[in-house]
Amino acid sequence: MSVVRFSISLEKELVKEFDRYLKVKGYSNRSEAVRDLVRKVLVEEEWEANKYVYAAITIVYDHTQREAVDRITDIQHEYHKNIISAQHVHIDEKNCLEIIAVKGRAEEIRKLYDRLEREKKIKHIAIARSTAGERLI
Repeated sequence: MSVVRFSISLEKELVKEFDRYLKVKGYSNRSEAVRDLVRKVLVEEEWEANKYVYAAITIVYDHTQREAVDRITDIQHEYHKNIISAQHVHIDEKNCLEIIAVKGRAEEIRKLYDRLEREKKIKHIAIARSTAGERLI
């Protein structure tokens, strides 16, 4: 892999904020941070272009709400072609964490996420969007 050196011009205050960000995140130099930011933009671009992507959807819910649990399971079965795996974690006597690894066109994954997000008994839902990594180095 060859590396290309280039320069960028930024406002002084923006550089100050960027350097603060580097310190908080533990980057040893600006190049590493810029590289990661470019990768994030490329992943977002794949999602916006409805490319084949990967993600992890996490949900927290009360398992004593049987109807909600059944609906969550039904939704997962509707999207079985997109679901790679699901890991179920017992947080405590009532609450569960489900981590669902998914793949497919970005629009399909968004629809799955939106369906789950509409479930009223889900306490929290989040998605970590990723990519197959073909464009990333």
